[in-house]
Amino acid sequence: MINGVTWKINTDTYILNALREDITSEDVTTNAIMPEDRRGSAMLIAKQDGIICGLPVFRRTFELLDDTAVFETEVSDGDSVKNGQVVGVIKGDIKALLSGERTALNYLQRMSGIATFTKEMADELKGSRTKLLDTRKTTPNMRPFEKYAVKVGGGTNHRYNLSDGVLIKDNHIGAAGSITKAVELARAYAPFVRKIEVEVETLEQLDEALDSGADIIMLDNMSDEMMREAVRRVDGKAETECSGNVTKERLRAIAEIGVDYVSSGALTHSAPIMDFSLKNLAPDR
Repeated sequence: MINGVTWKINTDTYILNALREDITSEDVTTNAIMPEDRRGSAMLIAKQDGIICGLPVFRRTFELLDDTAVFETEVSDGDSVKNGQVVGVIKGDIKALLSGERTALNYLQRMSGIATFTKEMADELKGSRTKLLDTRKTTPNMRPFEKYAVKVGGGTNHRYNLSDGVLIKDNHIGAAGSITKAVELARAYAPFVRKIEVEVETLEQLDEALDSGADIIMLDNMSDEMMREAVRRVDGKAETECSGNVTKERLRAIAEIGVDYVSSGALTHSAPIMDFSLKNLAPDR
């Protein structure tokens, strides 16, 4: 839950670091024109149609600058908003509103863009059993926000980080000497409750991964024809994940092949932002 205690503890650090990045010593412009504390308000306005995501982060950014800040909205993460729609009103010390504006909007725009793009991708899989996954191809220091945005958009999170699960990729195989040896070492080291996933690029590697007892097999950069043969060979003995060169146009064909999961780094590294603005800032009377 984004509003939970754990979320606040973990993400406040990220938000504070983002604010420190933007305010290294002071906001010289704001301090020059607003020497005294004064309360005011500003409107949050959507400048594009899309799925909104990151409202609690938007609000929290201002709260960290002014603990009396209040964000009033009837919109929730995951809702559709329209170009020109007034999403809400942020109220608080005007200096905090001015200094926090860009950081708060950066989070909201990035997260809403990911949620919107994820929904477009997930809609292509409707009616199939294939689940859409994200990857670790996230912006540094933005992972909790970007992974959350994928879920809001209708996607599913793959492992959060390297501590979450065993995923044996090509370089791990090279380091171990073979798929069989890599799986054997992982099985001996990891707790028995952990699934072991192996990335394969050829049907020969697929056969070896199956023989080694891999729980999940990632079919990396395979053609539709090769993937179809891979799924036939797996025949329910492991779960399958398609990865690499996954585009929106290709998703429906991939689902029809019958893989269990399709992962796309594009959800987080290539989603365009969704534009918002903070307008009509005015002091309280």
